[in-house]
Amino acid sequence: MADFPDPTDNQADTTTAAPHNIEAEQALLGTLLLDNEVYFRAADYLKPHHFYDPVHGQIFESIAQVIGKGGLADAISLKTTLEHHEGLAQIGGVEYLAHLLSEAASSANAPEYARLVYDLALRRDLMRIGDGIVKEAVDPVEPKSGPELIEDAEQLLFSLAETGGISRGFRPFADALKDSMDMAAAAHKRDGGLSGVSSGLRDLDHKLGGMHRSDLIIIAGRPSMGKTALATNIAFHVARNYAYEVKDGERHTTNGGVVAFFSLEMSGEQLATRLLAEYTGISSSIIRRGELGEGDFDKLMDGAAELNAIPLHIDDTGGLPVGALAARARRLKRTSKGLDLIVVDYLQLVTAESRRNDGRVQEVSEITQRLKALAKELDVPVIALSQLSRQVENREDKKPQLSDLRESGSIEQDADVVMFVYREAYYLGRTQPRDDTPEHAEWQMQMNEVRHKAEIIVGKQRHGPIGNVDLSFREELTKFGNLDQSGRYDDSQH
Repeated sequence: MADFPDPTDNQADTTTAAPHNIEAEQALLGTLLLDNEVYFRAADYLKPHHFYDPVHGQIFESIAQVIGKGGLADAISLKTTLEHHEGLAQIGGVEYLAHLLSEAASSANAPEYARLVYDLALRRDLMRIGDGIVKEAVDPVEPKSGPELIEDAEQLLFSLAETGGISRGFRPFADALKDSMDMAAAAHKRDGGLSGVSSGLRDLDHKLGGMHRSDLIIIAGRPSMGKTALATNIAFHVARNYAYEVKDGERHTTNGGVVAFFSLEMSGEQLATRLLAEYTGISSSIIRRGELGEGDFDKLMDGAAELNAIPLHIDDTGGLPVGALAARARRLKRTSKGLDLIVVDYLQLVTAESRRNDGRVQEVSEITQRLKALAKELDVPVIALSQLSRQVENREDKKPQLSDLRESGSIEQDADVVMFVYREAYYLGRTQPRDDTPEHAEWQMQMNEVRHKAEIIVGKQRHGPIGNVDLSFREELTKFGNLDQSGRYDDSQH
């Protein structure tokens, strides 16, 4: 058989110096043509762009397409597909497929060759990242601070570690379609038909379809409406219901999830007290004052022991820059447990890296854009709490709307879901008439009707309808819950 040239001989010296092994690529491709079952042992991690020679990558992609359609990928079937391939013609044409067959390794050794091809691809990408870091540090394309350069580098390294490659621009529609079908299949199998992470609140889940991966979800409201309580309740439910299976040596979440809670306003101890109150049914104010009844302390001890193992990670650093927030989330994602949900309490307390002088609106715009990018990068939902402007208080109808968001333009634009927390009892409680009057008796009846009710107003949703969701709210426990069909409190989700 003729000696076929090294397909990379025509590349520049700097590229040729990059680590690669053409013989391993040839041996792997030859084995795949002889035994298609080998493909399934490498398909989870090996992609066409991992091959040093682009023609080898295209041959691998052709094999994957044939196998994906249920066909037999051998030299004969690929000959028809690739006989007019310009790149293949340059290294010997379809006869090169026969050469690959002659270089085939045994099926038992093929996975080792696949791992070698993959490992060398990662090394080449590391070299590219390193070269880019040096170039940006010496002569940046645009002015950036040291922390921004570090975050850019960390983001590239995270992408390499998670996906096995630096971002490569366009991806085939078939890949996106497969992801969509996987999501639909998961929703079909999951109780309630949810395609996202369950919040633990039945009617809210029904409205949203769960919290979707890569979504930025804004929970907004005036002070004391219960924004933090709602976010804490959701985070607690997700972490408490965490379940996983081990596949290929890695954890894959099957229910609930691992939660990162960035609390820029409350301390970790205050959040923990809220969770204890929700779990045990003992008011957080009673816990703080130490006014525990008989058996209450034992109940708290038992509750703490139960909650100790849930994967809820709290970072209560105040004034956290958005770049540092992203970096900490990436590190948690890279741990053995991973990451399934991020909560940020609250948006206006996060700081931008650049500390721009063109106004708070632009700074918040940068923060929301970075949070949305982080949700896509880590493939998890990000819940960010937001304050509402005081203009709500000046209206007769106190129900919030999108225009009430502080720095609303960027928040509304970047968010996939915007929902408002509204409790009529908060406002009605501030109009209490004098005792022993007919007005007071009527007011008391109204308060009894709304005291334990809350309303979630979904003002924007990319994936579904907007509208209102009625929930229960127990202020002493800072706990939201479902309402049963009669409109009464239903604690069955816990």
